[in-house]
Amino acid sequence: MPNATYDLNVILDPHLNEQQVQVEKDAINTQIERAEGEVVALDEWGTRRLAYPIRKLNEGYYLVYRLNIAGDKPKAIETALRQRDNVMRVLVVKDRPEWKTRKSAEPQETQAAD
Repeated sequence: MPNATYDLNVILDPHLNEQQVQVEKDAINTQIERAEGEVVALDEWGTRRLAYPIRKLNEGYYLVYRLNIAGDKPKAIETALRQRDNVMRVLVVKDRPEWKTRKSAEPQETQAAD
């Protein structure tokens, strides 16, 4: 199966210290390596307010990974990460080019030469 680009969104417990966050990041990287995936980018948002409480918490520590991985592997990563105590939410989304917002070019007004 050919590789595709995915976004892996992980919300961690906001009460973790830097060392604990690093342990979770290492565990995530291990799962990605086991699935023969490649991390293209990591966007670490830090602690943000949640839209709704999760485990009676109103904040979470956000990590957004961009992955190149075979199409049948993201589910395995998601399942493994959900079993970790400090992981509050996991979401894997396939990146699709048509979802990208593009600035459409202004239509050129052609003036007829009179």
